[in-house]
Amino acid sequence: MARELETSTEIRSAAIALLARREYSRAELERKLGGRVADPRMLEQALDQLQDDGYQSDRRFTEVFVRSRLGSGYGQMRIRQELQRKGIDRDSIERVLEEQEMDSRQLACECHQRRFGETTSSNPKDYARRMRFLVNRGFSFEDARYAIIHGAEAPD
Repeated sequence: MARELETSTEIRSAAIALLARREYSRAELERKLGGRVADPRMLEQALDQLQDDGYQSDRRFTEVFVRSRLGSGYGQMRIRQELQRKGIDRDSIERVLEEQEMDSRQLACECHQRRFGETTSSNPKDYARRMRFLVNRGFSFEDARYAIIHGAEAPD
């Protein structure tokens, strides 16, 4: 088990070590470090200072996360859900998603093509399997249906 962090300098160093590997939301840092800190106020102060110094930013975390997930073929619904689990508020999520210029139908078509190729669905069982895949990836039923029916075609 990791040793307890007793001073604000130790807390700050531990947080910076985590942030050096990847971006974290404030809530994630609180969860990761909270069990190792005896005084929660010290943790709050250290995280406030990290935000003020620009080491940690929920906005930057959200932007990086959204770009990463969109590039991996995930839809907006799934991205929203994951970000909420990571402690990002809905307004911030919506702002970042609006700033991203994306066409959800096009993303669904690209995801479908990567997974299933140029083929179209020929039977109900296959159609249902493709629909489940796309909906689990975070696409709406309409976008998933469009992607399955139109396959690799560009959306309207």
